[in-house]
Amino acid sequence: MNRLESGQVEIKVPIVIALCTLYGTGKDETDELIALAPGTKDRGWWQAYDDVVPGWFRLYVSLEAAADRICTFDESVVPGELQTGDYARALYAADLSDRETIDRHVRLRLERQAKLFDRTPPPQMIAVLGEGALRRTVGGGAVLEAQIAHLRELDRREGVEIRVLTFESGAHPATTGAFRVLDFTDPDDPNVAYLETQVGAWYLEQPAELTEYRRLFDALCQQAVPIGKYEP
Repeated sequence: MNRLESGQVEIKVPIVIALCTLYGTGKDETDELIALAPGTKDRGWWQAYDDVVPGWFRLYVSLEAAADRICTFDESVVPGELQTGDYARALYAADLSDRETIDRHVRLRLERQAKLFDRTPPPQMIAVLGEGALRRTVGGGAVLEAQIAHLRELDRREGVEIRVLTFESGAHPATTGAFRVLDFTDPDDPNVAYLETQVGAWYLEQPAELTEYRRLFDALCQQAVPIGKYEP
């Protein structure tokens, strides 16, 4: 984020929130900084979910909310932006026991989706899923079947492309795991590659890093098949 920190980039609302989250700025000071930024009408709606969103993920949500193109790869689960409510609930229930907390996580996930796909214009979304993500019976057979149907429906939307990396396609180059690349039309906004772990995340914006992750994603797209042609 060196370009942001050095003052070379106009600081818009999502970036203000992202940086305040990154540096642990208090809520009152964050609100004051937001009020000084361009586009104050775009305040971070996700702040209402601070109780269930770790600080390192708030940074991603704020960037996602402003991205013009989102490329995502995950070999084991359907990405959050594309999950049904029942699928998301089953995933959270595998790790959490408190029903209210699970409900909050699911509501956040669905609201994230609505904010993304209802934007004018919406971001371009390209997703490559490992076949394992579509074979693991998260929530049971009916939930998985509905999730796959949802993916096929999303794939028919303008600007959305979903591809499947089948078992039959063999080895692939992205063996280190899931990642996302977020691109912004405004040249002053920082394109970023995002890698998530169980306890944190990496945000990569150096040109060489972005080039490598774009290369990986392009290779995965070439190897994967459109979900419309995928048969479980």
